[in-house]
Amino acid sequence: MEEELQFIFDSAQEGMEKAIERLEHELARIRAGKASPAMLSSVLVEYYGSMTPLKNVANVNTPDSKTLMIQPFEKGLLDEIEKGIMRANLGFNPGNDGKVVRINIPPLTEERRRDLVKQAKAVAEQAKVSVRNARKDANDEIKALQKDGMSEDTAKVAEADIQEMTTKFSAKVDVLMEEKEKDIMTI
Repeated sequence: MEEELQFIFDSAQEGMEKAIERLEHELARIRAGKASPAMLSSVLVEYYGSMTPLKNVANVNTPDSKTLMIQPFEKGLLDEIEKGIMRANLGFNPGNDGKVVRINIPPLTEERRRDLVKQAKAVAEQAKVSVRNARKDANDEIKALQKDGMSEDTAKVAEADIQEMTTKFSAKVDVLMEEKEKDIMTI
């Protein structure tokens, strides 16, 4: 019974941690006015006939807060990198000087900042739903163990522990969202 409970806790924690990781990844993709290599994480480049993530064919750097510089591992990829950025439809206008691809990040308007905050809040809400789903799955498994003979007191304690874990992870989602909102709204 003890091992089964530990397995339920570990599964719930793993599910909640994955929700946080996904949230961090998605928030990194949301533009905050400053250049970040994560902004190009969705860009795919045609490389020897297959679509390859940009990070696998080039280095992406930020020489300053308004510029992304992409240095391909092979010079012949400059045009393909530009095409990949345009295909990704990120709203960027890449420029190629024969050695590197540069992207100047235009400043965000107030309206666009608010839209990005809404987008970030939607991503954060999805993370909270994932955390709550992990709690629900764990509670369902605890109820099943209770039917198989676990005492009611042990089940109540286990459910309380799962709720405490859920509260902790929900608070972490809130903190990440607040940081991202502050980052987006800072000019």
